[in-house]
Amino acid sequence: MATKPGILTDWPWKPLGSFKYVILVPWVAHSTYSMIVKGEGETDLIYFLIFPFLLVRMIHNQIWISISRYQTAKGKNRIVDKSIEFEQVDRERNWDDQILLNGIIFYIAYMTIPQSHNLPLWRTNGVVITTLLHAGPVEFLYYWFHRALHHHYLYSRYHSHHHSSIVTEPITSVIHPFAEHIVYFMLFSIPMLTTVFTETGSFVSLTGYILYIDVMNNMGHCNFELIPKRLFSIFPPLKYLMYTPSFHSLHHTQFRTNYSLFMPIYDYVYGTMDKSTDAVYETSLERPEESPKVVYLTHLTTLESIYHLRLGFATLASKPHTSKWYLWLMWPMTSWSLIITWIYGNTFIVEANTFGKLKWQSWVVPRYTRQYMLQWPREAINSMIERAILDAEVKGVKVLSLGLLNQGEELNRNGELYIQRYPQLKLNLVDGSSLVVAVVLNSIPKGTTQVLLRGKLTKVAYAIANTLCERDIKVATLYKDEYEKLQLRLTTKLKSNLILSTSYAQKTWLVGDGWTEEEQLKASKGTLFIPFSQFPPKKMSKDCFYHSTPAMITPKSFTNIHSCENWLSRRVMSVWRIAGILHGLEGWNVHECGDTMFNIEEIWQASLRHGFRPLTMPN
Repeated sequence: MATKPGILTDWPWKPLGSFKYVILVPWVAHSTYSMIVKGEGETDLIYFLIFPFLLVRMIHNQIWISISRYQTAKGKNRIVDKSIEFEQVDRERNWDDQILLNGIIFYIAYMTIPQSHNLPLWRTNGVVITTLLHAGPVEFLYYWFHRALHHHYLYSRYHSHHHSSIVTEPITSVIHPFAEHIVYFMLFSIPMLTTVFTETGSFVSLTGYILYIDVMNNMGHCNFELIPKRLFSIFPPLKYLMYTPSFHSLHHTQFRTNYSLFMPIYDYVYGTMDKSTDAVYETSLERPEESPKVVYLTHLTTLESIYHLRLGFATLASKPHTSKWYLWLMWPMTSWSLIITWIYGNTFIVEANTFGKLKWQSWVVPRYTRQYMLQWPREAINSMIERAILDAEVKGVKVLSLGLLNQGEELNRNGELYIQRYPQLKLNLVDGSSLVVAVVLNSIPKGTTQVLLRGKLTKVAYAIANTLCERDIKVATLYKDEYEKLQLRLTTKLKSNLILSTSYAQKTWLVGDGWTEEEQLKASKGTLFIPFSQFPPKKMSKDCFYHSTPAMITPKSFTNIHSCENWLSRRVMSVWRIAGILHGLEGWNVHECGDTMFNIEEIWQASLRHGFRPLTMPN
């Protein structure tokens, strides 16, 4: 919101939330009724074309958002180094409101202006008029209106909402109060109404003008420079007729310069061009791709997880616990993502963060959890992971964290496979097991004397059982084969603390993957479930308590956090991610993979020392 919100700040349909699209129902009903009542050949299909056009604009905007976030994560040609936080994502979540507004106005205008009917596909004079009117009245009026918005009275009541985003994204371009959008639409309607009333308009000139506005808006608010210098060398006057992302970025960082809409000519005329514009443009173009010191390697989980990536829907990425009804409507596209990711065989960057002087990136292997569980694609998956490791080695990465869930044991023996293949690796492979164990141990309530261990016996499970037995805490298991496997890992002295239980009476359960819902329902009232796997258990018992999966709260100095893992809340990070960061910060020159386990107490103390904090126990 603006610092002192003025009248008409909120959108009229704000109370409707995600169901705001119901405002289109009257228009759809009217169009459908007209088709039914009118005879064949009399139906005006333009009514039905407006809605697909709005959908095209939304998809177009989302493509810009995804490309911009991917490019910014890589660091190549980045303009501003400051980070984006959850607050900005929340503020910009209603970027589709202006498209809805445009759709309603287009519908009403088409219904009430007879001249807008039966437009030809193309008219050259209409295209010329549209171009001249935009370069003249629209750009000129926008420039002075924009300067007026920076007067303290209007700025505090309206425009400060837009400028809350110092680091811009494509969607930042349309994040304005409702009143501002009304004025902007009035300006942009000058060429459109003029060509309609003078009967020089055409389908191409109207739709092309709207798409031109969308392209320029999105491009100008990217946080990376994409306009090649050669373009201005070929046609020097172009610098007065087309802005660049770095040009408009300076407006968001300096505030009192570079007011123009898309054509900087008026900033040159009225002396408001920022003196550093050319220097920032050239510096951004020359900026190389960043080389991180730590990389977290992960993969997609459920099919819908593509929408929770930073590259996907920003709002969903910042609110992973929120289930949206419209995701059901997107299943055709969701299903296609499975095919696309199957074809695409390389990892890709989705996230870049800074913690102190440490550069950290998150890379995604384009495979879903279910594919890891199958036997036949494992060789191909291992090849992708191997290529990612070698690529990281070339880029100078010091630590690569294998956050590949618990399938890593069957898939590549928790990374040991790659150490055997490439014994001369300079980077360190870390599977995060030691920090997982540390967090689980410190999540057990004080005074606990006995726990029940359930789920698949992994490297983490064995380490937890061994440490608890060393601390004289009884570890119970329900099945004889698990009991015998655990006994083989314990010394004679510790075996007395291992119990083959015949009941479910324990009040603290340590649970991994592979335990059943039937077992969960047998837990007594008040039982606390503490997971040691990346996925949280499904909550079946209302009278029991469920701790989070192993995770910690990140320090405020950990920058550029504006998305979260699907099952964790904001500013909370799974310890599989944190483990690699700690290895990078501490400079530990050791592998933590295969059967190797790093010192549990040492990594726990390191996490606290660097500002990571444990989660509170459930109420």
